[in-house]
Amino acid sequence: MATVPVYDMNGTKVSETELNDAVFGITPNEAVMHAAVVNYLANQRQGTQSTLTRTEVSGGGRKPYRQKGTGHARQGSTRAPQWYHGGIALGPKPRSYRFRLNKKVRRLALLSAFSQKVLDQNLLVVDQLAVDGFKTKTIVKMLDGLKVEGKALIVTQEADKQVYKSAANIPGVKTAAVNSINVYDILNADALILSKGAVTRIEEVYAK
Repeated sequence: MATVPVYDMNGTKVSETELNDAVFGITPNEAVMHAAVVNYLANQRQGTQSTLTRTEVSGGGRKPYRQKGTGHARQGSTRAPQWYHGGIALGPKPRSYRFRLNKKVRRLALLSAFSQKVLDQNLLVVDQLAVDGFKTKTIVKMLDGLKVEGKALIVTQEADKQVYKSAANIPGVKTAAVNSINVYDILNADALILSKGAVTRIEEVYAK
């Protein structure tokens, strides 16, 4: 089992903890992580793009000129795709981009993401993540103490409104509870910060 230091919110090492290899010590599967990221991004798409076909563009009901004798190609409507202000041929219409990955793939992708953070030494464990009120400076102080730069994902054991609100104004910092984390957010963060309670909960759920 990998052993990682446990810090307090000032960035001081207070103890060490062992991570379960079944969750944090597997060989990362890049293909599965890629599939999970593609799935997440596809499911975020609104799919509201739309263009007007020739039947939806106003006008064009009259034949623009007679069929023969003009020297031009025959035309039946000024709203055909080849005309200026004509309809769009084969343009995008509203659709859903959602698709599902099976449960085993989602699980493997999440475990691979956790293990990748451990391999990259970008996983930090905090003894207790607690904020007294809604104070952004408390989270900023913690990040400075942990020497975290760039994007960070802070994971708590349960949804914590005070931690969420305190970190909401910090650029590049995102918070999540254990039951709402996803592969994209883990891989997108430069540092993954877990409370000790979150580590315990993750191992309880995924070490089976």
